[in-house]
Amino acid sequence: MTRPDRVLFAISDTGGGHRSAAIAITAALQLVSSREISCEMLDVLRITNFPFVRNAPNLYDQLSTRWLPLYNLTFEVTNGIRRVDVLSRLVYLQARRNIARALQSFNPDLVVVTHPLVYRLVRAARRTHRLSYRIVTVVTDLVTLHASWTHPDVDICLLPTDEAYTLMQRQGLSPSRMRRTGFPVHPKFAHYTQGQTESRHELDVDPARFTVLVTSGGVGSGRMHDLVLELERVYPETQFLVITGKNRTLQQQLLARRRSPHCHIFGFVQNMETLMAASDIVISKAGPGTLMESFVMRRPVIVTEAVGAQERGNIDFVLNHELGFYCPTTERIVDAVSELNNSDYYQATVNRLAVAVPRHGAEQIAQILLDQLSQTDRPAEYRRRPQRTPLRRWGRALRRGIRQRPSSETRL
Repeated sequence: MTRPDRVLFAISDTGGGHRSAAIAITAALQLVSSREISCEMLDVLRITNFPFVRNAPNLYDQLSTRWLPLYNLTFEVTNGIRRVDVLSRLVYLQARRNIARALQSFNPDLVVVTHPLVYRLVRAARRTHRLSYRIVTVVTDLVTLHASWTHPDVDICLLPTDEAYTLMQRQGLSPSRMRRTGFPVHPKFAHYTQGQTESRHELDVDPARFTVLVTSGGVGSGRMHDLVLELERVYPETQFLVITGKNRTLQQQLLARRRSPHCHIFGFVQNMETLMAASDIVISKAGPGTLMESFVMRRPVIVTEAVGAQERGNIDFVLNHELGFYCPTTERIVDAVSELNNSDYYQATVNRLAVAVPRHGAEQIAQILLDQLSQTDRPAEYRRRPQRTPLRRWGRALRRGIRQRPSSETRL
């Protein structure tokens, strides 16, 4: 029985986007390949056991909601290739055994990195232990890329937008090491076949009304409560699908009050493709995952806010390609809904979406991963003999001298 190809996704659960990207690529691999492929995920930051780094998922949740200025300051202070190199070396010195143990346990043929702070750690482990896996980096930010995404010796880097490609090239990454693939949106969005009417029937909502999907991501953050109340007041005949995510308090607040019969409240959902297909426009924060899912479904967006410095460029992407609006206040959101309700403007925006965003990014990425799995030559670091420090060379020479020293019988 032949051994299946083994793909390890090196992630961190700082936000849901990195794991979602890995899940999307896994689904695409199953779609485009007839080979048996075993996929697993590893939260590399969590296993480092390095102070603060090991708690990165919990810290991110706090920083991105309660202490956003501190998060943005941390982003800016660490946003330099040399600074990232130094910090990564410090973490690796503490974490090298844990990382090596996890990698050797899974024994991957390919490591796919979907988090910027992880690449240097898995690359250092490959170099130190002369492991033979290849590394593919899948960038999950659209425009504003932290320096930790960049490394001059990356095996291959897959980028979601032209803006990201240009920035990486400007930072010194060779075009021979880059591919512009599109964003890893789950194939279920691009391959969704039901029309708008059928999707609304499935959700048991009005099939004829102009419909707005309101979401703030998996944690249901932001000022959604007040926004929903104002939208209902101004547009009493519009249908709203409101996703509160994991924020059960917000969900209960919206369900408990007297609301419009055209407003439907959902918690955390697994059928986002159906909800988007049922909608005409999407109101969301500037998270790359939700934005790209909307664009793949060809739905214009109203962006309410950027959570973290890395999402600021996503607003520029929306505005520069004229794919929707950026509305930081409730009043501007209300006005934007009215503009997108204009049929001519709406159709022009949908037409721009058709040329601005590839629909099958995850499948393009999956095909490149299959090509990498087919390569027979090992990484250069594996072929190269590890460099010896002067101290190691002296120790080797001393041991050689002791072995070659004549025995007492020979001297006599």
